Amino acid sequence: MASSAALLGHWSAPQLPAAVSSTWLTIEKIERTTLHLPFREIPARAMAREIPHWQYLEICEVTLKSGKTGFGETMLFYTWGTTSDQAVERCRGKNAAEMMWDDSLGAGLQMALFDAVARTLEVPLHALLGKKHYPRTPLSWWNIDLPPEDLASECALAYKSGYMSLKTKGRPWFDLWKQIKLSIKVVPESFKIDMDFNDTLLTAERAIPILKEFDSIPQVDIWEGPLPQADLEGNHQLKEALKAKVALHYGNPDPWDMLKTDACDGFVVGGGASTLMRTGAVCAMSRKPFWLQLVGSSVTAAHSLHFGGVLEWAKWPAVNCHQLFDVSTLTAPIVVENGTAIVPDAPGVGFELNRDVLKKYAVTKPATRPEPQRLLETTWPDGRTMYTASNGTVNYMLTHAIAGRMPYFEKGVNTRLVPDDGSAKWRDLVEKSREKPYMVK
Repeated sequence: MASSAALLGHWSAPQLPAAVSSTWLTIEKIERTTLHLPFREIPARAMAREIPHWQYLEICEVTLKSGKTGFGETMLFYTWGTTSDQAVERCRGKNAAEMMWDDSLGAGLQMALFDAVARTLEVPLHALLGKKHYPRTPLSWWNIDLPPEDLASECALAYKSGYMSLKTKGRPWFDLWKQIKLSIKVVPESFKIDMDFNDTLLTAERAIPILKEFDSIPQVDIWEGPLPQADLEGNHQLKEALKAKVALHYGNPDPWDMLKTDACDGFVVGGGASTLMRTGAVCAMSRKPFWLQLVGSSVTAAHSLHFGGVLEWAKWPAVNCHQLFDVSTLTAPIVVENGTAIVPDAPGVGFELNRDVLKKYAVTKPATRPEPQRLLETTWPDGRTMYTASNGTVNYMLTHAIAGRMPYFEKGVNTRLVPDDGSAKWRDLVEKSREKPYMVK
């Protein structure tokens, strides 16, 4: 291997047959619909603390001269790329097959173009990507950080629903020991739990003694982002010291440096179609497994299935987060059995839009990310109480933890959202904890 840039050059987009008439691939119409989807009960409680804006999604539909319509989706305030008005105008009247590999079009529009082209050619979407290596692909259940009892409940539901893995968040404001203790009681040893720390374990010296306590637990499978990604040596130390695997997000720092230092066992991979295929080629040549992290409702999950079938080293369960929602944007469910789902062979993405859901949950697109004021209360068994208020940034709680502005991982810690009761006390606590956590001794 010479460099990550050279590795990326080994992949190029497949070419369509010359006999295909470009007339039928002309983009005639592009429509977008904003949805505000309800969460299930447990995710709703958790997402309200930090990322309630995940409820806003945009469905994009593209109709070609062939009369076929494809669809895709953008999670408006959490995505690798939104679809702009300019991108829509740039595509009108163009050949969809010539445009669909352009990642700058954003998630929803790019997905819809692939779907429309595949439906026009009467082939499954995966046929446009390359050879299908797998008839089925693994999927993981997902939830943001949860109180131990809620996490155990979600593990049980995931297993009952056919999943064999769950990814969640490891945070210093929840009891990591109790989370795992309760969760492993409700699932078999073959069920795997992955935790994403988003850098909050800070250093290898502090992280290794904690994570080694879980080394003998069969369900504990992957630690994602335990340390800052730039700490390649520290992540390598964790990888060598622990039985559980270490996963890092592909691309930062340079993948070549990540591979040279053997900083992880595998990667978290996201992005547009061209990015995914190039990244998949690097992972195949370096023999690094990865999971696809393409986030949205069941529309995004359906598209993800096709990449999972084609990318040979997409061996870890994909994280799509569609299990959060109380309704499906598809007319048929994505059926998961023994941890995997079928990679569809029907034309296009292999599913249809649930237009009843589109009609019921359509809303006006917000001009900016909704930002309700939130106040969190964190407590410890020794009587300490900490308040943290939202401050206009997405990861306001996480940012404080990474910066070391709150206590490190401890047993017995718990966190809750404090409702706005209209009182002066609530407003005073918000003001005191907006800039940094406010600790009450």
